[in-house]
Amino acid sequence: MPNCIPSDDPFPAAPDPVDLPHRTAGTAAVFAGEAPLRHGGLAERRQVAGAPVRLALFEPDIPQNTGTLMRTAACLDVALDLVEPCGFLLDDKRLRRAAMDYWEHLDLARHRSFASFERWRRAAGHRLVLVETDGAVPHHHFTFQRGDILMMGRESAGVTPQVYAAAEASVFIPQRAELRSLNVAVAGAMLLGEALRQLGGFAEAGAAG
Repeated sequence: MPNCIPSDDPFPAAPDPVDLPHRTAGTAAVFAGEAPLRHGGLAERRQVAGAPVRLALFEPDIPQNTGTLMRTAACLDVALDLVEPCGFLLDDKRLRRAAMDYWEHLDLARHRSFASFERWRRAAGHRLVLVETDGAVPHHHFTFQRGDILMMGRESAGVTPQVYAAAEASVFIPQRAELRSLNVAVAGAMLLGEALRQLGGFAEAGAAG
């Protein structure tokens, strides 16, 4: 489990990272009130490097999907917001198998609840873009902006009405009408690819590999 720092509730517009002792996966999260936990080492670097968008997972159910998106975010240098509670423990062997050793390179912010996430997001000035099968705009026709947070819904139930109401925009990936949906990890990778393409994020994220 990477190093984390308390970073909001209340959340300052430009918090300074403060390292906490290293935690191993499976250790209970230590929140300061409602505050999320963030990486210390990577949070500081994120001010001058990294992708122009963030990825958020709303109360994910399936550890393999979360692990895969952790690996994707790490490789693309995209910060990941995890809105808890999750349907599994972060020491789940299936998550760790999917994330592999990429976990150590991930810029991760864990939020105790959606309400806490919202307080942080609004204070930091990020636009929330919801990714859902019933979104308003096809993802490849949507104009992404620097600072956007792309939120993926829970595998079993999507997102709550509260999340819908908070989102400034929503997008969907066009697909065959008779089929239900893409896997959330696949959809997340596709959305990140389009957003990074539009914003020149691949060059900022580093050399191709």
